[in-house]
Amino acid sequence: MVATAIVPQGAATSTSTPDVYRAGRFEPNDFAVAAEDNGGDGLILPLAALRAALEGDGIGNRRLGLLFSPADRLEDVLPLLGRITVIAVDFPKFADGRGFSHAARLVRAGFGGEIRAVGDVLIDEIPFMRRVGFTAFEVRNETTRRYLAEGRDPSPSLHYQPGAMPEPPAGTRPWLRRHPT
Repeated sequence: MVATAIVPQGAATSTSTPDVYRAGRFEPNDFAVAAEDNGGDGLILPLAALRAALEGDGIGNRRLGLLFSPADRLEDVLPLLGRITVIAVDFPKFADGRGFSHAARLVRAGFGGEIRAVGDVLIDEIPFMRRVGFTAFEVRNETTRRYLAEGRDPSPSLHYQPGAMPEPPAGTRPWLRRHPT
C-alpha cells in the first residue's frame, strides 16, 4: 500500500491587499495580483498568463511578477527568473507548507528579487517565512496586521541553524547566527 499526502485545498489568491509588509513596516502595494494581463504596470500573474505576457510584444518597461501557486513546479519557473522582479508565493491555506519549499528553492536558484508571501499569512509563520527567503508579506489576517503594526514581530534575532539567506556568524560559536539587521 502506498501512502499519499492529503493536501489541503483552498481558494487561490486572486486579489491583492492595498499594502505590503516589508522592512518592518506597511508600505503601499506596488504590485497587484491579476488573473490575466490587463496591460497595467506592477502585475503579478499566474504562470500561464505570465508566460503569455512575456511572449507577447506589449511588455515594454512594465514590471511583471509571478503568482507561484503551490502546485507550480520550480523547473517551469526557472527560465523566467531573469525577466521578473517579484514572485508572490501563494498560501491558499495556512496548513499548506509547500510555499516554504518554493521560497527556499528560489533563493538557492539565485533569484534576487522580492519573494512575497500572499494568501493565508499568519503571525506565527512570518519568522519561518523569513528564514527561507521571504522578504515581503501581503497580510489579510486582522490579528497579524495588528501585531505587525504595533511592532510585535516575533522573529528571533539569534538562530541555531542556517537559513536560506546569508547570515554572519556570531561570537565564538559559528553555529549561532545573528540575523542581519
